[in-house]
Amino acid sequence: MYLLLLGIVLVLLKYLAVGPVADWPWWWTLVPFGLAALWWTWADASGYTKRKAAEKIEKRKQERIERQKESLGLRPRKPR
Repeated sequence: MYLLLLGIVLVLLKYLAVGPVADWPWWWTLVPFGLAALWWTWADASGYTKRKAAEKIEKRKQERIERQKESLGLRPRKPR
């Protein structure tokens, strides 16, 4: 996501001719888009995306279980 945002900023700076980016060749301003595509390809191929999604679901599940235990009074009390 950061590479995509960087690419958008660089393209805007190039288009509006702001700062040193105006003197760069166009392909330098488009490099972050290519890197973002490579990242997404690798993340999908390696299972990184699915693993992160599963971790997020598991975390939400555990938080829900803890809230339910606490509301039922099943959690041990903390020592004073």
